[in-house]
Amino acid sequence: MTSTAAVPPPRATYRRLSVEERRAQLLLAALGLFAHRAPDEVSLDEVAVAAGVSRPLVYRYFPGGRQQLYEAALGSAADELTQCFTEPPVGPPTERVARVLDRYLRFVDEHDTGFSALLRGGSVVETSRTTTIVDGVRRAAADEILRHLGRMGGEQPAGPRLRMMVRSWIAAVEAASLIWLDDGKLPAASELRGWLVDHLIALLTATAATDPETEAVVNDLLALETSGGPAGQLAERVIPIVADAAHLLPAATASD
Repeated sequence: MTSTAAVPPPRATYRRLSVEERRAQLLLAALGLFAHRAPDEVSLDEVAVAAGVSRPLVYRYFPGGRQQLYEAALGSAADELTQCFTEPPVGPPTERVARVLDRYLRFVDEHDTGFSALLRGGSVVETSRTTTIVDGVRRAAADEILRHLGRMGGEQPAGPRLRMMVRSWIAAVEAASLIWLDDGKLPAASELRGWLVDHLIALLTATAATDPETEAVVNDLLALETSGGPAGQLAERVIPIVADAAHLLPAATASD
């Protein structure tokens, strides 16, 4: 007589993770915790639980403890954040910047508390190494924006005024992001993105008024813009306002 006893399902095959895979697993768990809590509030026990491993295993991969783990996680997040600024040089420049900011603000939204703690500083785990990592992201972001302005590398590197303007804008983006988090992520991310693109256009225009290099950059960029894009829409809103300032022009210019 044939047995009708149920055959137990095969046991799941256990696969030992490689060193790289295990390290990536621990970093992913740590990033998940650092994203929503200040780094100095996260314990290694919590990282171990989030990763489903023992505390000694965490120490085996990060013998320097929380500090080493935080710096490694920060480096991983910095790489991800830097990639937010990578955009193919195709299409109107302001539309490229808009796409960059969409990715950046999505990152800020997903890493809210950790992002705030990182940029505000003051954490007990903040060191010269973590500061270097953060500054590296800022430099990479500025370089990418300059690349879209046609002034990064090659035969036309950016001059001091243009580079200062872009770095000032990066600082303003950071500050706006922190205020956005403090204000409960209001206005909507899309509205904030639009305002930040307008801010960049306004800074370029103001700098172009006194810097020949930036003037040349703006002229080149305007040739690539469209009436329906961010630059065209801003011009439509601003020109009526500027027209009301005609009385500020010298009399001879106004009469012309």
